[in-house]
Amino acid sequence: MAGCRGSLCCCCRWCCCCGERETRTPEELTILGETQEEEDEILPRKDYESLDYDRCINDPYLEVLETMDNKKGRRYEAVKWMMVFAIGVCTGLVGLFVDFFVRLFTQLKFGVVQASVEECSQKGCLALSLLELLGFNLTFVFFASLLVLIEPVAAGSGIPEIKCYLNGVKVPGIVRLRTLLCKVFGVLFSVAGGLFVGKEGPMIHSGAVVGAGLPQFQSLSLRKIQFNFPYFRSDRDKRDFVSAGAAAGVAAAFGAPIGGTLFSLEEGSSFWNQGLTWKVLFCSMSATFTLNFFRSGIQFGSWGSFQLPGLLNFGEFKCSDSDKKCHLWTAMDLGFFVVMGVVGGLLGATFNCLNKRLAKYRMRNVHPKPKLVRVLESLLVSLVTTVVVFVASMVLGECRQMSSASQVGNDSFALQEYVTFSSTFPRKSRLSEVTSDEVNSSIKTFFCPNETYNDMATLFFNSQESGILQLFHQDSTFSPITLALFFVLYFVLACWTYGISVPSGLFVPSLLCGAAFGRLVANVLKSYIGLGHIYSGTFALIGAAAFLGGVVRMSISLTVILIESTSEITYGLPIMVTLMVAKWTGDFFNKGIYDIHVGLRGVPLLEWETEVEMDKLRASDIMEPNLTYVYPHTRIQSLVSILRTTVHHAFPVVTENRGNEKEFMKGNQLISNNIKYKKCSILTRAGEQRRRSQSMKSYPSSELRNVCDEHVTSEDPGEKEDLLQQMLERRYTPYPNLYPDQSPSEDWTMEERFRPLTFHGLILRSQLVTLLVRGVCYSESQSSASQPRLSYAEMAEDYPRYPDIHDLDLTLLNPRMIVDVTPYMNPAPFTVSPNTHVSQVFNLFRTMGLRHLPVVNAVGEIVGVITRHNLTREFLQARLRQHYQTL
Repeated sequence: MAGCRGSLCCCCRWCCCCGERETRTPEELTILGETQEEEDEILPRKDYESLDYDRCINDPYLEVLETMDNKKGRRYEAVKWMMVFAIGVCTGLVGLFVDFFVRLFTQLKFGVVQASVEECSQKGCLALSLLELLGFNLTFVFFASLLVLIEPVAAGSGIPEIKCYLNGVKVPGIVRLRTLLCKVFGVLFSVAGGLFVGKEGPMIHSGAVVGAGLPQFQSLSLRKIQFNFPYFRSDRDKRDFVSAGAAAGVAAAFGAPIGGTLFSLEEGSSFWNQGLTWKVLFCSMSATFTLNFFRSGIQFGSWGSFQLPGLLNFGEFKCSDSDKKCHLWTAMDLGFFVVMGVVGGLLGATFNCLNKRLAKYRMRNVHPKPKLVRVLESLLVSLVTTVVVFVASMVLGECRQMSSASQVGNDSFALQEYVTFSSTFPRKSRLSEVTSDEVNSSIKTFFCPNETYNDMATLFFNSQESGILQLFHQDSTFSPITLALFFVLYFVLACWTYGISVPSGLFVPSLLCGAAFGRLVANVLKSYIGLGHIYSGTFALIGAAAFLGGVVRMSISLTVILIESTSEITYGLPIMVTLMVAKWTGDFFNKGIYDIHVGLRGVPLLEWETEVEMDKLRASDIMEPNLTYVYPHTRIQSLVSILRTTVHHAFPVVTENRGNEKEFMKGNQLISNNIKYKKCSILTRAGEQRRRSQSMKSYPSSELRNVCDEHVTSEDPGEKEDLLQQMLERRYTPYPNLYPDQSPSEDWTMEERFRPLTFHGLILRSQLVTLLVRGVCYSESQSSASQPRLSYAEMAEDYPRYPDIHDLDLTLLNPRMIVDVTPYMNPAPFTVSPNTHVSQVFNLFRTMGLRHLPVVNAVGEIVGVITRHNLTREFLQARLRQHYQTL
């Protein structure tokens, strides 16, 4: 976590602080991104870097455009479509891999444990069966936790992190190859280990990683493998592919390509256009049909039949032919659905509140400790979950009569999955030969006499997908007491599990928990109110939608995902109504689970729009007026000093306006075109200059070698050292101009030191570092035309991991050399006026996916810069409170 800031002495973000912080106002704490001890709220941090979605139209880019014709443009577009297709196919194969091994491990575990239970139920050795189950689960969970220790960002579902990435925030390590491997193998073990987690959520993260890495043809984990592939070397293209990969993950998980497209659009993509819509949909379709093709062939031996579109399929909802009065749902049922939506929203808000408290507790008491403690916590959760599942199945279950249609031969313990759910899959699937290895123990008869089964064990001793299908399609299978106990136990354990150090999804546990709630409502209506005509499967589906909507608070995309998973368009209206009511009810109390975890990480996520009240603020109220700038022609000494003493990712390129300097000093305020700055801001800037000057003393005093020496006439080394020492002794020379007599001097007044700055463009930190590394400079005795020129490919060659200024060998740089940054800056970035309303600033920044937004007045002078942090909800609220205090 963040360490000390200035004179603060803090152990961590949540512990007690002393010193200057005790005197800070709440507004100042909010602006600094720190935490009030009383409120214990985590505010957006400033150490997250934004993605740069705006194109830099500089000279190297224009040179590429000049050589680009229609043929090359079509070739570039064709390559992009090929990459989108490859992302979809690879995501589908990842889903196939996860599904195959989860089924393999689960069948192995349940096969051994079931045989032991059957044997020990007569011999009285159930403790041995429990130990076997614990052995399997603890081993699998241990492996999952170890993988998270290798790559901590692989923990959880990954949806909050991908949502941040699509929103424009670069989360470190989120789209690395190592993260993908740890995520895929970790979710195998966590699901097979019996934890109440799902594999569908991590599929979204896995697809996003595939989308980010595949078009780059490079990986930090595979440094030795290099491909000369110059395409898509920008944040703009990379984020488009991440959007496609995330959508493909949803499509592979639920067999919902349209829902995946809407998920990518709804859950954070700042910039969207028609072309991107087509590519994302095509990628989702590719993932769905790749997974469908291989799963259908592997499970049924019928290659090309396309019968299993996703990892989770709800099956076909259909009334039995014998019940003529049965309907899937009626208009009268909508009233019950609305009530279920309200209850689902309340349950979801409770789930999120409890999980947030657990997450904060982990951040205070688990994460600061050695990493082994996180593994022990995961093992503890696995231990408790296994014991609860085993004891509840043995003690709390009821023996219920087994229908004749549910029996398979003389085996009273097992039931073939695709025969049990006779209406779940098409007849062509059921005709396929099912071998003994494919027998799924979906009906459990633990401790029950012949032709009866244990309903609690039937829910707990099966995969979660089988449990969902049972609740959706089995009629008169579970007692109300069993459903109520199952719901309570699953609710508590799923809430405790989400957030531990294992890859884990939340979709399937929420669906299963909600399905139990919906099935309980149906049983109550049938048994105690006398509504015998209702279809229990519909209420189970609506309950699942209500609870899932109350937890994640998704609306449009979740509606389409559920409709595509059921393949029943008539469910569109009840699902939509239920999700809307659940979302509105839950939003009254707290945010969705993914937004909560985004907030806990302190990520500066931008909402879709600002509140109406924020329009009382202008751009001048929220901008950062203390600028760090560079001149068009800047000495290497200045560039190194600026880059080493600041953490800014972009710098305005300016020249000084000396013509109107007398108009800007009136009393205690510096006035530039009606924009007022407090005097302390000027003193802060002066202090920054002094610190930068002091930092230059770290320059090596040995003889300097210059990468541009071929352009410089030979000089005496002694004169070089003397000149360097003179430069280091100057206190106010962080931004020298081309001519030494124009550099700020110690004799300058405050007016002279802070003249108005004419804005010419914006240059990124990565661009400046690239120029220094590649020796792009010229000497004072030469013209800037002699400076070496870099191509667009050379500028983007190190993307996305540009060199760090602190790793630069200063002995190779001559501080006297000058860098002309004008060919590489963005000469026409988006800008706003100081009087622009906040809503306009916010809409421009978010919809265009900007990283920096300069504030320029009417005469072309830059007066401030707006970044993502200046538009977060917490920062705007703090500035609005300051606005009210000044009225």
